[in-house]
Amino acid sequence: MSITVGSLTVSRYPLILVALLALAGCTETAAPSPDGGANGTSIVLADRDEPTTLNPLLGYGEQGVSKIYDGLVEHRQDGSLSPQLAADLPQPAPDGLSWTVKLRGDVKFTDGSTFGAEDVVATYTAALQSQVKDRFATLKGVDQLDPSTVRFQLGQQHAAFPHLLVLGVLPSEQANANGRPVGTGPYKVVDWKKGDRLLLEANDGYFGGAPKIKKLTVVFVTDDNQRARRMQDGEFDGTVLPPKLAATFENRSGLQVRYHRSADYRAVALPAAHPVTGNAAIRLALNYAVNRQGMIDGLLEGRGTVGFTPVPDALAEDFDPTVKFRYDKTEAARQLDAAGWALGPDNIRIREGVAARFTLMYPLGDDLRADLATAFAADAKAVGVDVQLAGLSWEAIRPRVGQDALLSGEGSPFDPDLMLYGLRGQGSPAADTALENGRRLIDPAQRAVAYKLFQQAYAAAPSMTVLVFPEHAYVLRDSWNGYLPVVDPNSYGALSWGPWWNLDKWEPK
Repeated sequence: MSITVGSLTVSRYPLILVALLALAGCTETAAPSPDGGANGTSIVLADRDEPTTLNPLLGYGEQGVSKIYDGLVEHRQDGSLSPQLAADLPQPAPDGLSWTVKLRGDVKFTDGSTFGAEDVVATYTAALQSQVKDRFATLKGVDQLDPSTVRFQLGQQHAAFPHLLVLGVLPSEQANANGRPVGTGPYKVVDWKKGDRLLLEANDGYFGGAPKIKKLTVVFVTDDNQRARRMQDGEFDGTVLPPKLAATFENRSGLQVRYHRSADYRAVALPAAHPVTGNAAIRLALNYAVNRQGMIDGLLEGRGTVGFTPVPDALAEDFDPTVKFRYDKTEAARQLDAAGWALGPDNIRIREGVAARFTLMYPLGDDLRADLATAFAADAKAVGVDVQLAGLSWEAIRPRVGQDALLSGEGSPFDPDLMLYGLRGQGSPAADTALENGRRLIDPAQRAVAYKLFQQAYAAAPSMTVLVFPEHAYVLRDSWNGYLPVVDPNSYGALSWGPWWNLDKWEPK
């Protein structure tokens, strides 16, 4: 059957998108052969998470590297921006309230139509009415100045705005009657069997050069152990695994194990509305109670760094290394005692008739989050806080977010505004002020001061318990050249960041 996205009205421009796919056939098919094809021109990868959509306006590829689409700009290996569909980097007006972008003139969509300013205007106008509109809260509108120039008008200064221009650009008219995505990227969609796999083929007319790997098959396997077993059985050319499982592939002939630093923090999100997780003393005490280094040593095989705030050390200019929570159960107990959380007869604390008890959700099949949740619960129990674990599907988790705690994952190595601004209203007024300043200030040094002030304010009144920044672990068949290491955001795998972020530049050995 085919899925159609409800239409959005875009003034003066026809709407661009129905970017969800027609689905085909059953979800069980024979395993693809991961032999690289006759000459190394095909690759089979296994991913943990299947995208819910291939539509950029519904959230697909929001951190770039989507394989199917290009943005006006892209993030390179060092996290800096470079032009992609743009001819040059975006240029700000003196008052910082607009950004002007010159466009390339040599780009075509995979349906053969020519890319131009009208496509950018239509995409971003639709973005303001779509599910990604919150990311573009500072954008008032976009105008075409001439066939190769657009200008983005902002409602306030937003220093990180160019980083948002990785959004995949769609054609201003929907040309494909069958509903398959139409982009300018290095690959195009051939088939998507939901719950099973996605098949991409090279866009030989790609303006960046035709990919040498002509066929990419991504198989979706939620369970970490199943992916490891099937990788061991030779079904895949590569996959992502938790560090403990990836380590079992070390020193195997024909395989490589790669570890990436990440800005992808794992944290226990503590809902403010809950009578226990919203309590300031509970939040602070839990940050003292957890043994972060023990989690890294015992659960990550040493592959990761401790996290005290959501700001990763990968953002070196903005990171404050002095902001820490020591592992101190005595201090955790003191904080709870001082706030009136007294130990009950069952060694669970109670305050004004409310037991220090809450549910912590984690996604089924994600062994690392399950292990971190278990370790967190044990540390919390040692100071009198009872954490009830609940491994659930994402379908079951989503309606409960904001009510129950969640072992969450988030983070970006590109700009602190991208991952921190959404935390406003969850901590102290001082933290909120720092985030507002970080968004509005243009000077990098002043922004760095603002984000360090945020970290200090966060540590005084934490809104969650950040645990670790795990390294991302991957197993790859050693059959291609072109791998370049990167610092991963929280979006990673076969279709995004990770070892295959630049797959269109890989070559068979």
